[in-house]
Amino acid sequence: MDLQNCPHCNEIFVKTQFRELCQKCWKAEEDQYDIVQKFLRKRENRAATMMQVEEQTGVPEATVLKFIRSGRLHITSFPNLGYPCDQCGSLIRTGKLCDKCAKELLDELKTFENEEERKRQLHKKSTYYSSK
Repeated sequence: MDLQNCPHCNEIFVKTQFRELCQKCWKAEEDQYDIVQKFLRKRENRAATMMQVEEQTGVPEATVLKFIRSGRLHITSFPNLGYPCDQCGSLIRTGKLCDKCAKELLDELKTFENEEERKRQLHKKSTYYSSK
């Protein structure tokens, strides 16, 4: 049994694999999900931005982002919704990094690999063997 404090209300509860909130806060979050889902289901709201969703539903942006990241809200039908890139914070729709940050990371990795290869080559050239 894993007893923890609820991150929202600080109440002690039994944490499970599926719930990281106490029963009361979990229920409140489920109600918020229903509100957001009903709002976005309406045709006129499908092009809503994150700010519009938050203003119209009263559900905090962080909670909406949690629904998106957990896969509960599928943003393929909502062209103006996304979540922030883990590196720079720009709006993305897939993955954890935007294209720019992913490219920078790959470039840095390639530079690192090239430097490591250069060091290996230098080490090979400077190895001397002596015979007795």
